[in-house]
Amino acid sequence: MEENLNLSPMEEERVEEIRILDLLRKLLGAWKTILKWVVAFLVVGIMIAISLPDEFTVTTKMVPETAPRNNSVSSLANIAGISLPPSTTDAFSPTIFPEIVQSNPFVTELFPIEVSYKMKKESVTSDYYTYMRDYYREPWWTAVLRAPARFFSWVKSLFKGKSQPIVGYENLNLSRLTSEQNRVATRIRNSMQLDYKNSIISLKFTAQDPSVAAKISAEVVARLQEYVTNYRTEKSRKTLEYHQKLYEEYKERYYSSQQRYARYVDSHQNVILQSVRIEQERLQNEMNLNYQLFNSCAQQLQAAQAKVQEETPVLTVINPPTVPLRPSAPIRGLLIVAFIFLGVVFSALWILLGRGWVKELKEGPHEA
Repeated sequence: MEENLNLSPMEEERVEEIRILDLLRKLLGAWKTILKWVVAFLVVGIMIAISLPDEFTVTTKMVPETAPRNNSVSSLANIAGISLPPSTTDAFSPTIFPEIVQSNPFVTELFPIEVSYKMKKESVTSDYYTYMRDYYREPWWTAVLRAPARFFSWVKSLFKGKSQPIVGYENLNLSRLTSEQNRVATRIRNSMQLDYKNSIISLKFTAQDPSVAAKISAEVVARLQEYVTNYRTEKSRKTLEYHQKLYEEYKERYYSSQQRYARYVDSHQNVILQSVRIEQERLQNEMNLNYQLFNSCAQQLQAAQAKVQEETPVLTVINPPTVPLRPSAPIRGLLIVAFIFLGVVFSALWILLGRGWVKELKEGPHEA
């Protein structure tokens, strides 16, 4: 033992090389075992590669408007004598876009979209909900893993009263989705991946049909644009509706007072009575006052319209969705190579460690 402890660095390195060579000789001597493991893992890898359905991914890139717009609208409003409130930084951050597209209201809006896809070399058209429910393919082991849960659900249903299950999405309750609706919604969520990095929104949408991937990706972009626009302009649109109502009201008042003044002047053209002049002056003042109010409401209405236009966001699509030509997954060749590598690794572990450990367990503890 002491001799081993006092080895020089070169001698220690030589000993390590001898040990590595011994391990390699041991592995080469058991090449048949390694081949068996590799063949077994290869078969498993091929079965998994064949079972995985093709997936097509569409990538869409967008640039959101995050900074305040220029003051062109405000400048035009100032020239017209209209005072607009100062612009502020947008409080609607693009960092919450992933939460939006994963929410139940957003996902369920995709249910009725009509999609066309290939099924056994035939063109089929249905809504997106039906496609994800009936034509979405999963690996065979998914059904095996879900079998116990389905069995317990079936047993549980035997002890409950019979009720007509809700099929489809016609009677949709966002606060309480059915198991079928929740399953479809989960599949749609798993198909979408939205990231916001370097001021660019990247949307990756995956489907088992290239046309469906492109169609739903475009719909997601359109609905995201609509959602952001409604959020950003909600307050301004309510203000616009209020000023539109005032405008119509004071417009009616002004026109009515104008008609009363005109009728009174026409019916008292050659009358010089002081009472007539006083009444005419009163009607004229009323008309002028209503005109001033009407003109003020018209300016405020124009300002509200300009504000809505100013706050309407711009979501510029720099890479629009297109139909992919090749599947993005699975990469079957790489998957098979990975399983071959795992076969080599596990077989080596078995030869060097596992086989001896199992032998010791069978022989039992050695007697002292």
